[in-house]
Amino acid sequence: MIPTIRPRRLRATPALRGLVAETRLHPRDLVLPMFVREGLSEPLPIGSMPGVVQHTIDSLKGAVSEAAAAGVGGVMLFGIPAERDGRGSAADDPHGILNLATSAVRAEAGDALVVQTDLCLDEFTDHGHCGVLSADGGSVDNDATLDRYRAMALAQAEAGSELLGLSGMMDGQVAAVRGALDEAGFTDTALLAYSAKYASAFYGPFREAVDSQLTGDRKGYQMDPANRREGLREVELDISEGADIVMVKPAMSYLDVLADVADVSTVPVWAYQVSGEAAMIEAAAANGWIDRRRAIEESVVSIKRAGADAILSYFATELAGWIR
Repeated sequence: MIPTIRPRRLRATPALRGLVAETRLHPRDLVLPMFVREGLSEPLPIGSMPGVVQHTIDSLKGAVSEAAAAGVGGVMLFGIPAERDGRGSAADDPHGILNLATSAVRAEAGDALVVQTDLCLDEFTDHGHCGVLSADGGSVDNDATLDRYRAMALAQAEAGSELLGLSGMMDGQVAAVRGALDEAGFTDTALLAYSAKYASAFYGPFREAVDSQLTGDRKGYQMDPANRREGLREVELDISEGADIVMVKPAMSYLDVLADVADVSTVPVWAYQVSGEAAMIEAAAANGWIDRRRAIEESVVSIKRAGADAILSYFATELAGWIR
């Protein structure tokens, strides 16, 4: 007798489906991006990102404690200063909002989760670019920007950041920052390279979240969405320069790139479910077009399935509570 092949047998009950699941998501796989703004007296909701706020330092500490209690693996902090200038002076000021918040959060959270900081100038410049502009103001000066990144790295490490997120997409940024940290004795401060970061339309709500001053675009240094192989080249360069972790950003539209990177990377691979991805889920759910919880779970599992070892997501704390 020829046996009957029935793949559906293993889908019959929740217990069976859970037992044979090929991809498993754990709260420790999640990193929560968070915003802290100088001068606020209370948290300020971000209109295009329902449920996300610009924090005060006090409210930030409370939200970090909540994330830690849910089992989230880490938080990524973004600072929004009261004053900006062309070189982003507030970025490496020890009394700047991001560095003060980092110290406060480390004191609050201890080792319950990994406190990470965004190392980029776009939140701090009056022109909104990720680096220092050239003399003619028409482009970003790569090497002058690296000098600013070195200074930022030292300030963030001094403040207690355990992992620096190099998101500016400048050539040589990993080597520059690694060298500065090692020379100053911060040999244990880890580097997350945003290696394959694309010039994406899905960053729109984030620009509201950080009150970005950008006009125009960042296509001169972020990657072309048409390019797949280039993502691997960027990853290989960053690993050779000393990156401890590499990133693909955004996640949703670049799962092919993420899978490519995961296949070859010798270091952990992360992905960022960016603001526009989260906003689309929230908007569709608010209109009753999709089931919000199922969409969040499915979207993050798909990123994990494609090869991400960890995922930055604005849903991290909430999702962690569902999957514990």
